[in-house]
Amino acid sequence: MVSFSQTKTDSIVKVKSQTEPINDSIIDGKVITVENKIPAVLDSLSIQQLKDLDEAAQLDQKWLDELYSNNLFDTIYKSVTELNYKPVDYPELSTDTLKARLERLNARTPFNVEYNPSLENVIKGYLKYRHKSMERLMGLSHFYFPMFEQEFDNYNIPLEMKYLSIVESALKPKARSRVGATGLWQFMFGTGKEYNLDVSSYVDDRSDPIKSTTAAAQYLSKLYTIFGDWDLALAAYNSGPGNVNKAIRRSGGYKNYWNIRRNLPRETAGYVPAFLATMYIFEYAKEHGFKPEKPAFQHVQTDTIHVKQMITLDQVSDVTGVNIEELQFLNPSYKLDIIPKVEGKTYTLRLPRESVGIFVSNEDKIYAFAKAEFDKREKPLPQLFEADTKTRYRVKSGDYLGKIARKFGVRVSQIKRWNGLRSNNLKIGQRLTIYPRNPSASMVKNLSKPTKTVVNSAGKKTYKVRSGDSLWSISQKFSGVSVQNIKDWNDISGNKLKIGTTLIVSQ
Repeated sequence: MVSFSQTKTDSIVKVKSQTEPINDSIIDGKVITVENKIPAVLDSLSIQQLKDLDEAAQLDQKWLDELYSNNLFDTIYKSVTELNYKPVDYPELSTDTLKARLERLNARTPFNVEYNPSLENVIKGYLKYRHKSMERLMGLSHFYFPMFEQEFDNYNIPLEMKYLSIVESALKPKARSRVGATGLWQFMFGTGKEYNLDVSSYVDDRSDPIKSTTAAAQYLSKLYTIFGDWDLALAAYNSGPGNVNKAIRRSGGYKNYWNIRRNLPRETAGYVPAFLATMYIFEYAKEHGFKPEKPAFQHVQTDTIHVKQMITLDQVSDVTGVNIEELQFLNPSYKLDIIPKVEGKTYTLRLPRESVGIFVSNEDKIYAFAKAEFDKREKPLPQLFEADTKTRYRVKSGDYLGKIARKFGVRVSQIKRWNGLRSNNLKIGQRLTIYPRNPSASMVKNLSKPTKTVVNSAGKKTYKVRSGDSLWSISQKFSGVSVQNIKDWNDISGNKLKIGTTLIVSQ
């Protein structure tokens, strides 16, 4: 049996033991020294005399019930590292003004938004050093926040919880932490599975904005049921309920976040201040002169379609005219840019509303087009893969997969497959293997200096582009003509068409 007595001299805790002396250790930032003498006052101490805090024990039991009933073990973990609490010179926001605004914010939210110097320094640091990134996040929030608010309202979660996604992932659906937590809400693999988030070679629902938000709402709801306090639920979301309960015990039974904060892991101690600072800046953005970047889409400008057959985002881009980068933004859960068809599962494609009608009205033709392309890929390697057509391309500043694919007249999914890429991330200087569709020395040589090619349409059938046209819809008007035919005949690398352009539609 090991007994404990604590002194507060120089933050050293001495642990008296009947065992032989051992080397000093560090626990929770304190030096632990083991000695072999037991003070007389502790000679008669028995386990029956050591009592736990009743309330903390009850919280433990609630969590254990949840743990074993749902087999939930992994907790969502995303560190708020290196949070700086040093004073920041930012005269544009006085302490008195900040106190008044925090008091108003506290009155309209269930979170404990109380002024303290540490929170003031975090807020001023964000205002001074993160102004541009906050404007970008505010722009993205116009797309994501309506989804979050709808799901949180369904589960009676405070709508201000949407700001947690800023702290967790900076609104990056494919964000991945050093420990493997993934998505807007940073779910670990096991936790995601427990909350019905499908993870396979093709799909990662942790990156799906709606599905992952539903899971986050369910998890936060369970945490609130256990702790009865949203600040503590936030802390538990970051470091796990066990660490929060330890902090409650070490503080002597306090259950206000600010009272137990010094007993929490370092990253969790900074977690709630980062959340509150983000909430303040978003709520008072106008007062601080923020001008959010305009998002590519508003959520209400998009809609979903249940996919009936395997199809790639490249193929969807061909038939709708929507850029591949926009499709990737709207459909981040598809790891390989392929929407699979699996018996018993439903997968959706999110499109801009103006493209939904085109897709639904031509579903049979679109799926036939996709199948024909897949059938071609099932054949032995075509001439496209012969060694003498291979090109090595070095990634330059400003490059991204869609841009490189257009340069060489190939698909994003092909570049990823040829180079074993699992994501869209590229590094400057990285070398890629490319098999150009129409390889020629002049084409490769002049990539950095593109020139406008004059297409001779004399004696050939032509078509003038109208409003609503896409390469695919035009190809359907002429028997035996494919999207790639039109691209090749007109020297087109992308999918965008200008109204009034005259295209060659026969060779």
